[in-house]
Amino acid sequence: MPTRITQIERRRSETSAPKGIGESGERPDRSRSDSLRRDAGIVPTVFKVEGTLYLRDAELLEKICRDVGNRTKRPVTLELAGLSYLDSDSAAVLCRMKREQNVSLEGLHLFIEKVVELTEEYEKATKYLPKPKLPV
Repeated sequence: MPTRITQIERRRSETSAPKGIGESGERPDRSRSDSLRRDAGIVPTVFKVEGTLYLRDAELLEKICRDVGNRTKRPVTLELAGLSYLDSDSAAVLCRMKREQNVSLEGLHLFIEKVVELTEEYEKATKYLPKPKLPV
């Protein structure tokens, strides 16, 4: 299934209260900055991502989010409830977007959420691994 990225409009009332686990078992990934955004009344730009997400698509999504965030000066949220598959490379791009652009990820299904969590933990662990020695 191809990747579809759609910008959706969210009313201010939809961003004012934190969401719990939805009827479909989705868990929003909320950070402290998300609650500060809601308290400040800032409505984020929301992109709905559906289908499968591979590296090329994730890199395109990263570029779109960076461009829109820089242009609008509003936070960016990715609604991932319609995402059926992502590989570890695209999960690494999502983690980088969270870390560098403060992009929020919402609607993660359990499998997708675990892939993202494992990728984040792997990135943390690699900082402590010894560097390979170059041949002399």
